[in-house]
Amino acid sequence: MTHLPQHFCVWAEIPVTDLDRGMAFYNQVFETELKLIEDEGPNPFAVFPTAEKSGIAGHIYPGTPAKDGAGPTIHLKSPGDLHSARQRVTDAGGTVVSDVIEIPDGTFFYCQDPDGNSIGIFQYRPN
Repeated sequence: MTHLPQHFCVWAEIPVTDLDRGMAFYNQVFETELKLIEDEGPNPFAVFPTAEKSGIAGHIYPGTPAKDGAGPTIHLKSPGDLHSARQRVTDAGGTVVSDVIEIPDGTFFYCQDPDGNSIGIFQYRPN
């Protein structure tokens, strides 16, 4: 039997050493407002917002990140063009680690957040 779900990725968790700093970085880079949740788990965490309640997202939480991009890479959708996103990454204290890469579905680049988490910032190709 072959497992073929509509969405294979159901949630992402990104560990950060400082939740406030992590929220500031992701809010600035993705031009959004993560929602701080303080009473639904063993520790507080901040959720990436989506337009619909059923949207696939994730959260950042106090934890121990893999250093220097050695952990898994989560790709997140860019709000707007990648040139501006690259500038927001560096302005927010992250590091851009690749040029823009083209694939059939769009373009993306790799970066690291201030804790060294590997992030891909993706922009879909217009139809």
